[in-house]
Amino acid sequence: MNWFDDGRLHFALGIEDTFVPQSRPGERAIDEYELTEHYQQYRADLGLAKGVGAEMVRWGVPWYRVAPQAGAWDWSWVDRVMDRFAELELRPLVDLLHYGTPLWLEEQFAHPDYAQHVTEYGARFAERYGHVATDYTPVNEPTIHALFSGEYAYWPPYLSGEAGFTRIAEALARGFVGTQRAIAQVLGDRATFLHVDAGMRYTGAVDAAEHVETVTRLREQSFLVEDLVTGRVDARHPLLRQLSRGGMSDASLSWFSENRVQPDVMGVNYYPRHSTEVFEAGVHHGGGFADPRPYHDAGTEGLAEVLLAYAARYGAPVMLSETCVTGTPTERIRWMDESLAEIGRLRRQGLAVVGYTWWPLFDMYEWTYRHSDAPRADHLLTMGLFDLVEQADGTLARRRNAVADRFELHATTSTALQTSLA
Repeated sequence: MNWFDDGRLHFALGIEDTFVPQSRPGERAIDEYELTEHYQQYRADLGLAKGVGAEMVRWGVPWYRVAPQAGAWDWSWVDRVMDRFAELELRPLVDLLHYGTPLWLEEQFAHPDYAQHVTEYGARFAERYGHVATDYTPVNEPTIHALFSGEYAYWPPYLSGEAGFTRIAEALARGFVGTQRAIAQVLGDRATFLHVDAGMRYTGAVDAAEHVETVTRLREQSFLVEDLVTGRVDARHPLLRQLSRGGMSDASLSWFSENRVQPDVMGVNYYPRHSTEVFEAGVHHGGGFADPRPYHDAGTEGLAEVLLAYAARYGAPVMLSETCVTGTPTERIRWMDESLAEIGRLRRQGLAVVGYTWWPLFDMYEWTYRHSDAPRADHLLTMGLFDLVEQADGTLARRRNAVADRFELHATTSTALQTSLA
């Protein structure tokens, strides 16, 4: 029996693992493991997760370091991390691609051989670590990838517009399918797949004439890559014309239909203060970090909506694969309590919610670091169970806070949440 079939709610933590290693004038590389010193402190970090009762950790692989040159592989650091997972009997939920490609891969996701390269990387990982890691997320938040790299021109390869979005979405989806199929071939029935995307909602003047078309498109786009990889884009799909205008061929759509893959668990990332964007009458916002729309805190109402939507659309158990609020420990604890209470309610109504992930284990640094020359301390986000505290020598200590105490309480004693699904 797989872990997600036992009727329990499984508690996980995540370690922020955004990697965008390319740089150019005005934009520096961002590697969250480097910024948070996880490369040096991985043993203690995983011990912290185990110590607060987590069964699992969503943990990402720095592909650009593992593959420093085309055809060259350096697994030495990952070897040590996987050994630590095994030592702690902690289950890794492996994020194979959490943004970012190797530095030698020109055009990044738009490279004609991107899918081939990412598939080889995934297969090699599974061959090497299948004795420890059997749960994989081929691509974290592919919709955000496609928006930031293909529509907003915010991250490499800096494409924009309809054609850019379509090109990146198709490339990511092809790599996604190839990676999942390759891992399944290596691990057989032991492989399980957690597909993860961002829960995205829109409110405000969504019915205003100037916004209706955009909102309709954005709502459908939030599912698009998952629809492609699961073979759901057919003649009836609402974005078919957009994809055609953007350059996707009928042959590509047929390929996805013929090679479809499915999630064992559908992960949804939901942040109550940031997952719902507000449209204002008469105001145009492009979206994304460069031109953001205002946000609305949709609380547990938004959480329930996105979990129900993904469960209905893909017919798989769902997992809250990332959540938190940036704020004081009191604010974080309040959201933890409220979100878990809502998940308990949904489970009692029969929704197969199988996992809960607080993200991140310890504080992280905002993505705006990439477009700044300010020190990392200016970009600190207080989100974790452990504070990042800069020491006199510049290193970062992890300091447990009250959020860790509450997570441990829920993870180890929340018997009401562990009741088997109706």
